[in-house]
Amino acid sequence: MAWIFDLWVVSLLSALADPVPDGVLDMECHDRSFVIAVDLSFAGDDARFEAVDGTGAYAITEPYAAKCGYTVTVSQPSGLVELRSSYFSCHTDKQDDRVFTFSFKLLVKREGDAVYTLNKTCSPALAWSPREVSCELNYMEVLVKSQVSCAAGKKDDNWNILRHAHNSSTSDWQVMFQRDEEEIAPMSLSDARKQGYAFEVTDGRFMFRAPYGQPDSFIAMVNNIPVEVVHATLFSRQRWLVIMVDLVAACSTHQGAYEDGGHVVFKTPEAPYPGPDVTRIRVGFDGADVVTENETVQIRIPLDIKGGLRKSFASGGLYEFYTFHLDLEQMFEDDGAETRLRLRRILTTPLLPRPLFTQNRSVVEERLFQVYLGDVPEDVRLVSLRLNGREAPFTNSCSVADVAQPAHGHGYLLNVSFDDPAVTQQYYEVYRTLQYSVDINYTLSVLPENELYYHSVRVTALAGPSPPVLDAVCSESGIRFNADRWAFDFLWSIGVGSVTLTPELATQRGYKMRNDSQRLQLDVPVYSQGFRYEEITLKRFLGTFEILIKERLTSAVQRSITKTCPFVTSELIVCSTDGRMTVVADLSLMTPSGATPSTSNLLDVFCGPAEADDARALFSFPLNSCGSKVKLSKGNVIYRNEIFYSKNSDDSEEANERLVVQCSYPLEGLHRLFSTYRFESDDPGTGSISSGRLTAGFRAAALRGPVATARALPTPPKTTAARTAAAPVRKRLGSNPGVHYIRVSKHGKPHPDVRKG
Repeated sequence: MAWIFDLWVVSLLSALADPVPDGVLDMECHDRSFVIAVDLSFAGDDARFEAVDGTGAYAITEPYAAKCGYTVTVSQPSGLVELRSSYFSCHTDKQDDRVFTFSFKLLVKREGDAVYTLNKTCSPALAWSPREVSCELNYMEVLVKSQVSCAAGKKDDNWNILRHAHNSSTSDWQVMFQRDEEEIAPMSLSDARKQGYAFEVTDGRFMFRAPYGQPDSFIAMVNNIPVEVVHATLFSRQRWLVIMVDLVAACSTHQGAYEDGGHVVFKTPEAPYPGPDVTRIRVGFDGADVVTENETVQIRIPLDIKGGLRKSFASGGLYEFYTFHLDLEQMFEDDGAETRLRLRRILTTPLLPRPLFTQNRSVVEERLFQVYLGDVPEDVRLVSLRLNGREAPFTNSCSVADVAQPAHGHGYLLNVSFDDPAVTQQYYEVYRTLQYSVDINYTLSVLPENELYYHSVRVTALAGPSPPVLDAVCSESGIRFNADRWAFDFLWSIGVGSVTLTPELATQRGYKMRNDSQRLQLDVPVYSQGFRYEEITLKRFLGTFEILIKERLTSAVQRSITKTCPFVTSELIVCSTDGRMTVVADLSLMTPSGATPSTSNLLDVFCGPAEADDARALFSFPLNSCGSKVKLSKGNVIYRNEIFYSKNSDDSEEANERLVVQCSYPLEGLHRLFSTYRFESDDPGTGSISSGRLTAGFRAAALRGPVATARALPTPPKTTAARTAAAPVRKRLGSNPGVHYIRVSKHGKPHPDVRKG
């Protein structure tokens, strides 16, 4: 009934354990071992295993693993922690040497120890050989079939051991070790187990296991290859019969060697002991070169072979090392009896330099640095980039892309415009050429340890000078133009329209300009000269300003920057180059009682506002229409009109209050003056709005050409807001050819502090 109790204990432990998450665990039955592989990302470096049977759970420590047939490895390159268990390990349930049942616990440190139960039953398909030797990473194991016919007349029979067996007074199994022909006294199996050896006798097999480096093992040089040998003989006296079992394990301890040219070489004797008739070899790598020469098996493994693992390492430089899990099987036949030897070794190269390379692919015609950083290992990532000591901004002028590089990891392609602020420039006047240069500092991280490695390169290019790049932003009061760098300003000039912008002109027009060797800033008020105005309504209008970058020597335009911004409409007058006056006027202080701005009109009473609200009216009309008057004065052509309420029949002062709107153009800038039905002016006119009536000297502007009538809008509902009887002094808002306000008194006389347009 003991097996029922054992099964109940295992089932209880399984019920209490946590379920293992999907995708982090792999359990496989191999020909001679059971393997558990767990992702390091889940288990961590300090994961622990316990072997479970009916008597309890046993921690698999390093000494216990070597004694009991377990091997635990942690591999950063593969990202796995692996437990390999022999089919004859200590706590494995064995049935007829055919069915093997394993039970383990995985302990993972999280917010406390999480426990996971791992159970598996394996039935190896490969038949057992009469003798099998396993050379594991941390122990040697020998399995000998118990039912083997004895060959008579063996000339190397060990009569010394037979003598000890004959003199033994007990039938219990004993063991005697042999080392370099040194005689060692026999000991009981229990005493041998205390020294770290493992013995097991089943119905069909004898098993012997010994960790490497035991006192009773020794190193033999076979063809200049170190081989660790442990030679144990089991014997038992059964009355007149003595049973002796020879258990020998001989394992190559060659650690592998790195060869220039990209190979790792492992060596083992063709036969670890003398006498085999036939030897066959199988290696667990496709593509490895296996050569047998001078009774030595030499296995050459290319670094790039499938199944190999590589890992990067950063310490003052970038290095790499390769790891290979070598599985070697040798088959020997000796007097018809087969011996199968399995050897597992982890071969690791020394640290090898892993140089990166940079390639300058810059395209001068596109004014673009293009730098490729190649041969970056797969486990290395770019974490930061500095250009001339500045953190790379990764904007439109600077970008980096990860590029796949088959068979050699990957690379990074960096694009940096010559005009990027991080790029330095040096001008050579003799050649009228600029040298662009940038120091690139890459910071790379080796995963998963996040070890940092720094790589630097300097690239330069020669090209002709490039006009500076300006950006523009809108504000409530105007537009601001900025150039982050304004080096070599002696090569360039700024144009507004047909004129070159100088500090004096900027002051004259009301611009605010700040210019030094590294930065240019220009603030252009919305009602200053040079603006163009479109889509004018009572709520808003669009203002556009254009800057031209010219080559100073030739005045050739190299670049233009145009910015359009929305602005809130208050009052304005626009005198366009195509002969149209657009006026937004505040009529709240001159509107007669009972009237609204929608009922106002121009000199031609049929020209009403295109848009109106409770206080303002918008008129837009050709200069030669709506009753406009024109006169010549001091080289200027002046067009005037009036806004008033003609439908009021009383003669009160309030009823006669009116606004005079006018546009003035320099005569020398006019081309056709409506003579061909088109008005053309080089520049916008200067506009003004004032209170009063037209003075003498104006005549009707009925020149040749059609007269347009302004659109009349429906009269809005009357407002209840109080109206004053007289218009007070109007506020001067600024001066601009095209948009202009003047300050006048109630009776139409200019205020003393007014500058005439």
